[in-house]
Amino acid sequence: MRSAPLVALVLGVASVVRADEGMWLFNQPPRSILAERYQFTPDDAWLQHLQKSCVRMGASGSFVSQDGLLLSNHHVGAGALEKLSTPEKNYLHDGFYAHSPADELKCPDMEVNVLQSIEDVSARVNTAVPANADAATAFAARRRIIAEIEKESLDKTGLKSDVVTLWQGGTYHLYRYKRYTDVRIVFAPEQQIAFYGGDPDNFEFPRYDYDVCFFRVYEDDKPAKTADFLKFSPSGPATGELVFVAGHPGGTGRLLTMTELDDLRDLALPMRLASLKRRETLLVNWSERSEENARRARGLLFVIQNSRKASDGRLAGLLDPALMAAKTRAEADFKARLAGKAEFSDALAAYDKIAGATKIQAAQAVRSSLLEGGTGFDCESFRIARTLLRATEERAKPNGDRLREFSDANKASLELGLFSPKPIYTDLEILTLSDALTFLATQCGGDDLLVKKVLAGKSPHDRALQLINETRVRDVGFRKQVYEGGTKAVAAANDPMIELARLVDPEARALRKVAEEQSEMKQQAHGAIARAANTLLGTGGNRYPDATGTLRLSFGTVKGYDEDGKAVAPLTTFVGLYGRTLEMEGRPPFDLPANWKRGQNRLDLSTPYNFISTCDIIGGNSGSPVVNRNGDFVGIIFDGNLQSLPWDYAFDDRQGRATAVDSAAILEGLDKVYRVKGLVRELLDGRLSKHVSN
Repeated sequence: MRSAPLVALVLGVASVVRADEGMWLFNQPPRSILAERYQFTPDDAWLQHLQKSCVRMGASGSFVSQDGLLLSNHHVGAGALEKLSTPEKNYLHDGFYAHSPADELKCPDMEVNVLQSIEDVSARVNTAVPANADAATAFAARRRIIAEIEKESLDKTGLKSDVVTLWQGGTYHLYRYKRYTDVRIVFAPEQQIAFYGGDPDNFEFPRYDYDVCFFRVYEDDKPAKTADFLKFSPSGPATGELVFVAGHPGGTGRLLTMTELDDLRDLALPMRLASLKRRETLLVNWSERSEENARRARGLLFVIQNSRKASDGRLAGLLDPALMAAKTRAEADFKARLAGKAEFSDALAAYDKIAGATKIQAAQAVRSSLLEGGTGFDCESFRIARTLLRATEERAKPNGDRLREFSDANKASLELGLFSPKPIYTDLEILTLSDALTFLATQCGGDDLLVKKVLAGKSPHDRALQLINETRVRDVGFRKQVYEGGTKAVAAANDPMIELARLVDPEARALRKVAEEQSEMKQQAHGAIARAANTLLGTGGNRYPDATGTLRLSFGTVKGYDEDGKAVAPLTTFVGLYGRTLEMEGRPPFDLPANWKRGQNRLDLSTPYNFISTCDIIGGNSGSPVVNRNGDFVGIIFDGNLQSLPWDYAFDDRQGRATAVDSAAILEGLDKVYRVKGLVRELLDGRLSKHVSN
């Protein structure tokens, strides 16, 4: 860690940290820091344009033409490519290009959201929660008011509306989004070049990945007119240049207390890693049995392997004595500032409340993960069955009393996913459910009453075989009929997978209720800590909250680092790609697709390919645009290095870096390797070309 007041390390006070730290709110940008450090002050117009050029689509992306052209990562689009693929046409493996808009492939269930506005609703939320209420009453009141605000906003504006919890409960903002559900794939490279180097090079640098995927959003069956889009830079960024990342980091824990971090280190992360490694081994072995198995499992396996490596890095951070010692000292120092001051007594007491709530959650963590988290029933069929069961039950309740995912504000997104025509493979379902039921039995014990009821006198494999073969939930028509028919239709369906979900649901809901009530305790406690921090340290553009999956702005410079006494340069080139292939003798995963072998002589091999920067990112930033001071697109985030993985808990830019594909490389590859002239023209002109074919 850089030298700074230790309180900064636990409270995220970027104004006193000299590193390029911060995942900043767009309505609270770090103007003073940027002005002092880089002599640049983004105005409201610059921020508004960037905000409306960015999208949330499970991860991140950005518009790059006025006709709805959207750029994200190949690994963000992999799910859609996989759903559209068949044994005869494997778009994930082979890539895809639409020579005209008529050829663009419609994604079966993709949703794109563009942030339109942010409103602080903290006073309204907090006023609705009775003072000194117990956790159950407080949670119910908070859920009701949030559902009311979201529904009211949706009805008034027609925009998707989400109330976002910031500062772990200190503040509540209402985010309104324009929503697109007609999303089509325009171009995707082969997976081998998008994820060149595979798992061995994942989270490493140098990198040589062409991790891009182009989409187009439509309205009324026509390319959407997107007034805000990013101008594409032909040259990319220079070493040392100030750059910005705008994206949707999924979640950080930089403001967590030491009790919460200890729980992550000792229980939550090890438990997650054990599950990921078990599932990875299962899918690797199954994939090796046939090419078709490999195709069907490829997307899921990628997600699991990526998550496993990321979780390894996060756990390594929490096992770093220096990081944890700094966090411990920072928390102690902050508590010392609170001690003896009556106005901060609730903040000081909050640490004990968080510790108590964390202990209660930890005591039921394993069973909660298995039943409510669904790891004991890991298959699409079970997830669909439980959604059908709960949706019909929750719909009968007042909006404010429902589980949040079934609120009126979330209805459209819920139905988009529930009625997706994506392929679900019976053999893969049997494989994953059999493994999950085995895991359930070994974790809870074979004599557990619920386990006995779940297995119904059969082995895990035989029970999985029965459930998957007899359920009808993989039929979209059946799903719609049951969903629209309500609780009576669900009961009359007599579907074995729905009945399994019904069997598990009482205990799963009870576990969730305890977890939610303890989370409410934590929110109230963190809110007290946040109020004290605001008083002592200030608010606005000198501090930032933990990431929440909402749009954030980070900044940094294109910069290398030293590792093991060697300098790591901030840029790679196409020369390095072909050199790496030669060095590894073209063995998978260092082999090149035929397009890239043929295109080598046409490429300017000195073109910058991948670059690293000190921008503060985390999981969820995949697909985030990298822009310069002018707001021009100069790259796209696709990864971080191993040293960046502990950024979940503490930022350190001595070696940690964000990794991106250079805009110059994107253009060079499209032009010289794929020869998709129409797409190149659209990127450079900012509008759909009249002649889009090669």
